[in-house]
Amino acid sequence: MKKILTFFTIAGFLLMVNNFFVWAAETGTVTATVTIQNISVSVSDGTITYGTLANNATSDTTASGIDDSQTATNNGNVTENFNIKGQNSGDWTLASTNGSNIYRHRWCTTNCDTTPTWTALTTSYQTLAAGVAVSGTSIFDLEIQTPNPSTVYTQQNVDVTVQAVAN
Repeated sequence: MKKILTFFTIAGFLLMVNNFFVWAAETGTVTATVTIQNISVSVSDGTITYGTLANNATSDTTASGIDDSQTATNNGNVTENFNIKGQNSGDWTLASTNGSNIYRHRWCTTNCDTTPTWTALTTSYQTLAAGVAVSGTSIFDLEIQTPNPSTVYTQQNVDVTVQAVAN
């Protein structure tokens, strides 16, 4: 009887001790990294001077025009889409066809020097180029047509904005 009692006492003690100790386990490590996405675009040379034009006149940045094509570059760290928009000048309104104090501004990205496909700028963003890789570029040309007629004879700012967004 003593042996049985001793056996149960030792077994009980081991169970009680087991509940007070934490037993070690194997571990594994997950190596994790993260990079913040950087959306960035630059336009070079970024300046166009169309000069002084008559009413209802056109000028463009192609080789046969003022030869000043623009280059948008993805300076970010992810593939980007480039968007483009024009603006009202304050005195002139931007539209797809010119008119009285209404000017037209268009852009082209394909065969601009030979057989351009012009797209009218609006005051809302349009897709200029899609899927531009990191350090990739998109070359584009612009064409302006002055109002017909204009009642304003001072220099007008007809700026164009290029925007980058994640692809």
